[in-house]
Amino acid sequence: MRKAIATGRITAEADGTINPARADAEWAASTKAPEERVLPPARPARARAGASAGADDVAAFAPASAPSGGNTYAQARTANEVLKAQHHKLRIAQLKGELIDRSQVMAQVFALARAERDAWLNWPARISSMLAAELGIDPHVMHVALEREVRQHLAELGEFNARLE
Repeated sequence: MRKAIATGRITAEADGTINPARADAEWAASTKAPEERVLPPARPARARAGASAGADDVAAFAPASAPSGGNTYAQARTANEVLKAQHHKLRIAQLKGELIDRSQVMAQVFALARAERDAWLNWPARISSMLAAELGIDPHVMHVALEREVRQHLAELGEFNARLE
């Protein structure tokens, strides 16, 4: 009750008592929707030596009602509770091991792709002489042909751009 009197939501009589009927009416008037709210007069900004206006001073000069289409306190509070619930759901999934770190996944995929590329680049050198002997052709010609085709194939694969959203 002291806070309501201090903030101007209700007023006390001259002797310090409170008229219940008037206090109820003032309370109802000060708790209406933001568009209809009757606010107490704004406090003037307090001058401080060498300091700018504080957060309390700035809040005293805030508009009396929310802009058209603005959220009410109840809507903002509901949105906050939904956000908290989503955060807790994600945190639980993370603790269960159902979520993974994106940067770690990207690093592992990159390392895997590099290892695959290197294995393919080394493959013509390992296989060309055996294939050349089996087919009865020059090993160098076989190596050059295999290496050219492998590089072309890897270049085509390198054009793929994975989208992780």
